[in-house]
Amino acid sequence: MLSPDGSVRRRRVHLVGPAESGQVTAVVRYDSGARFPAHDHPDGEEILVLEGVFSDEHGDWPAGTYLLNPEGFRHAPFSRLGCTLFVKLRQYYGPGRAHVATDTSKLSWQSGPDPGVKVKPLYRQAGFADTVRLERWAPRTQRDSVTYPAGAEMYVLNGRFEDEMGCYGTATWLRFPADAVHAPVCDRGCELYVKEGGLRYLKQA
Repeated sequence: MLSPDGSVRRRRVHLVGPAESGQVTAVVRYDSGARFPAHDHPDGEEILVLEGVFSDEHGDWPAGTYLLNPEGFRHAPFSRLGCTLFVKLRQYYGPGRAHVATDTSKLSWQSGPDPGVKVKPLYRQAGFADTVRLERWAPRTQRDSVTYPAGAEMYVLNGRFEDEMGCYGTATWLRFPADAVHAPVCDRGCELYVKEGGLRYLKQA
């Protein structure tokens, strides 16, 4: 949904179905004072606040906040001073999903799967295939082989990394199919949003 006055804009990287009612992955920008009337989120909504402060009647959510609003959640979002969000719509269906609101700045980095890799788990729930985490790769990290058995999506929050297929800088979105394998290298460090297991919930992968 876009605001009637044009104060909310988006750059879509994934769309299946109609622009306003399909499955969407996008970077969304709220201008100062932008707001929406109250609305539902069929099949759920996920938000990572990239810049500024995103708000609704449930709270104020500053940069670094991770939100998962499940089926049945209703709100009237706005931003007083403007914000930028990474948003996924209609990709979290299934009864019983938890509502999540996490300030990721208050989470500690944990040891990751390889040397030089730290993680912050954001979402994992019994009965659902998808998991979400942040990853931080230290400078000069080299990962010889990384496999995604159930596929994966990434969004580069800052920095960049490379693999045998290309170079991916800040604000790059990637999707890996099931059983994809790559050997990423990160010279100067980077931070990533990583989602695994979500392909099964897409209407078209």
